[in-house]
Amino acid sequence: MSEQETLGLAEEFAHYRRTVLDKVEVPGPAAVRRTVRGRNRRRWGATATTALALLGGSAIGYAAMSGPDHRPGPVEPTPSVSVSPTPTPTPTPSSSVTSGGPASAVPDGRISRAQLLGASVTLPAWRAGRGCPTSAVRISGDDREGVNWLVALDHGDVDGDGAVETVALVQCVLGTKGPMQVVAFDREKAGKVVTLGRVVATTIDKPQWLFALDVVGDGTVRVQVGDIAPGGGWPAEWSQRQWRGYRWKGEAFAQVSGPTTFGQNRHDVNLVVTATNLVLAETPDGSRAGTVTVRVRNTTGLASYVALRLGLPATVRPDGDGWAACRNDPETTREPVTCDLFGLDGGKEVVLTLGFRVAAGTTVPSGRADVDARPMDAKFDFVEEVYEPDNTVVITYR
Repeated sequence: MSEQETLGLAEEFAHYRRTVLDKVEVPGPAAVRRTVRGRNRRRWGATATTALALLGGSAIGYAAMSGPDHRPGPVEPTPSVSVSPTPTPTPTPSSSVTSGGPASAVPDGRISRAQLLGASVTLPAWRAGRGCPTSAVRISGDDREGVNWLVALDHGDVDGDGAVETVALVQCVLGTKGPMQVVAFDREKAGKVVTLGRVVATTIDKPQWLFALDVVGDGTVRVQVGDIAPGGGWPAEWSQRQWRGYRWKGEAFAQVSGPTTFGQNRHDVNLVVTATNLVLAETPDGSRAGTVTVRVRNTTGLASYVALRLGLPATVRPDGDGWAACRNDPETTREPVTCDLFGLDGGKEVVLTLGFRVAAGTTVPSGRADVDARPMDAKFDFVEEVYEPDNTVVITYR
């Protein structure tokens, strides 16, 4: 090839690079991914294109000089960016997988109210005495006599297995004060409802009532317990209420938070009063005197204080040492005469022999008077009782 021909060929190569390669767009990330995916399908074309891009395309450029009908079109260059394969993520172990064994799904223990009412379940035993059935029973949606009544329901992971369980407040309906218990339920692998365990139950002593339940995020079952069961004249608002927390300990539930005992309930008191009639007799100084024996008995809890009132006429005045038990000065009181007593424990009684005198020359007709004893709390406020008729007795005086 002559020097002139060599120069002509070099000029054609320069013209090719200016007019063709300048129009080639550098591929972005998307084009890179497409190129990698199609690399096996276009291996031969990619190899040729790579040679053209790196060497200036000498063979193809030379062929282009053979005629105007064979100019090359745009060339897809081989990308200079290498793409690393995306690593396969390592699966996170499930909380239900036990060490040394294959992974297994934890049964879902979320049981709806309708599902629980429709299931045959086993309940922990009720306390001794007349009660409701516990084996293969259907919990009831209403409070008919003699059924296990579903009072409340909540859900949460109470046993720490990563799945939700169901916690139910159930009452054995026996009159107005049937026993109650909170029970945790789960499902076995086949889907059958099974009993995990009892959280807490009422007792003959305290707590006598369960008002509500709540499962919190850490799996603690919170139960609102009451000291005295409502009913039989006892309003629910008189019951002391406490929130107590219980956790699953592998085999049973145990209390982990909240109080463990109740203080004295101000309404848990029942005073019973008896008294003798007042008979006034003449004395050497011309006055008339007599005594009333009053017995105040407390049949239940503590009465912090007792207010004793005797509705005798104002002319009948307190007299003698029998009033020494009073915290106040009865002689300064009028109708009724008042004696403020100290506390009286449950099962205890106080007996007072109270003297009265009518001044000489004062006429007192015969009549009837109330003798009344009322409990007071530590703040000296009167306390309502469940049964109040036995707080008052009527005596005669003459």
